Amino acid sequence: MDIIHTISDLRRRLNAEPTVALVPTMGHLHDGHIDLIRLAKPHAACLVASIFVNRLQFGPQEDYSRYPRTLAEDCERLKQAGCSVVFAPVENEIYPETQTVTVEPSALQHELEGAFRPGHFRGVATVVLKLFNMVQPQLAIFGKKDYQQYLVLREMVQQLALPITIIPAETVRAADGLALSSRNSYLSAEERAEAPELYRALQFIAECIRRGESPEESCQRGQQRLDSRHWTTDYFSVRSARDLRVPTPHVRELVILAASRLGRTRLIDNLEVTR
Repeated sequence: MDIIHTISDLRRRLNAEPTVALVPTMGHLHDGHIDLIRLAKPHAACLVASIFVNRLQFGPQEDYSRYPRTLAEDCERLKQAGCSVVFAPVENEIYPETQTVTVEPSALQHELEGAFRPGHFRGVATVVLKLFNMVQPQLAIFGKKDYQQYLVLREMVQQLALPITIIPAETVRAADGLALSSRNSYLSAEERAEAPELYRALQFIAECIRRGESPEESCQRGQQRLDSRHWTTDYFSVRSARDLRVPTPHVRELVILAASRLGRTRLIDNLEVTR
């Protein structure tokens, strides 16, 4: 496995590869990231994982400075998973000057996560488009744990006619149901024991919807479960699984999305459901 830090070296390394798959990450990898590598392996001769903590997608009060950087450990995990190339640039390599040209996603960027993290999806889309231009992959893998991000990036690829296939990967969970996330490392032992309640609330809402209750009432009941356990919830919302629009009554394929804080840690999760 090659560890590469510059765009010029990356392009030289990939120049002769017949097919390339990209797994973009911010590092501090967990089993969910490794699952993305395994999912990509049958699809391309060369697997590239990028590791870059992207300042553009963090708000001024968010955790950019304290986000864990664990490059040596990450590279060892990627090597064991069969990754071909790790692209780990420093910030000046990605942003040699102030990034004044950005990608402006659709109005979806202002809803759900975007309503609580203004500019987040602009930062995500901008860095991912730059990575696409640097790596020039034929396909890229994104986890559905960040469901809204996956749809924003899929839409970007479609509308900009990029020659890249986006492959979604199912959320990887711990045995108790907690969705794997790099930010889970922020949780104290007591908070970690409580954290699966977010997924249980999503399961409760899904069951309510299957029984014929309205999405709005189901979400309200699910949030009340967390409120009673001293979580601070940003949102529970039921949307169309296809495009995250507010579903009309005839839409059957839905996704329940949630974001809530447990102590100082903000957790997000989602669950697809058919009504």
